[in-house]
Amino acid sequence: MPERSTNEELLQVEQLSVAYGAGPVVHGVSLAVHASTVAALLGANGAGKSSTLRAIAGLEAAIGTVRFDGQDISRWNTAQRFRAGIVYVPEGRAIVSDLTVSENLTLGSYFVEARERERRRAQVLDFFPEIANRLKSPAGLLSGGEQQMLAIGRGLMSAPRLLLLDEPSLGLAPLLVARVYERLARIQQETQLSALLVEQNFHAAAKLATRAWVMRHGALAAELGPESLRSREGRQRAIDAYLGARAEVQGVSA
Repeated sequence: MPERSTNEELLQVEQLSVAYGAGPVVHGVSLAVHASTVAALLGANGAGKSSTLRAIAGLEAAIGTVRFDGQDISRWNTAQRFRAGIVYVPEGRAIVSDLTVSENLTLGSYFVEARERERRRAQVLDFFPEIANRLKSPAGLLSGGEQQMLAIGRGLMSAPRLLLLDEPSLGLAPLLVARVYERLARIQQETQLSALLVEQNFHAAAKLATRAWVMRHGALAAELGPESLRSREGRQRAIDAYLGARAEVQGVSA
């Protein structure tokens, strides 16, 4: 398979809105993720980040347009999007605690033939050696960091074309957050993974992402390109948007 240019937009979201009950929780979100890159949705709890991610995965009813690899998938259900290569790793890890580590990994490759499943398993365990010696242990007995690694590994078992990561640092100590993000950086570098992650932890996400959007009250409040993400001025603009100091959209892409 030929390598995909990082200038090519793998995911395009246009005017995406999600509503619960009385009113919208996400309104008018437009963004694009290029192939072989990591992008991030940043913001405080309740900003609409996870709802946006779940809508892209097909887990929330939404209006607007979602294109994947140039094809309009707005009307596709979750299973169709998964088969196309959009894999969602939920907030709080959501592993099956009563199953073993090995069985959880197998769940991620349910539609994969045995030989390919073993190849992917070996790759995942190379990325996350902490769980390699726990294959027969119930997943519920793993530490929080190990459970997060297992959740990401389970997602990788399906060979995603786009990995959607919902709050990978949630509930982890700073040392474990750093470790998880170090592994994600290695995975992205070695496999050219495309990913969109949701985070409250700005500094962790900024080290991995090459583009990011700050959400506030269900809308995009700032956009940062690679240079802005790594500059003091760009980070300050993102923090201002995060805290609501700037209500208007700030296009600060470098």
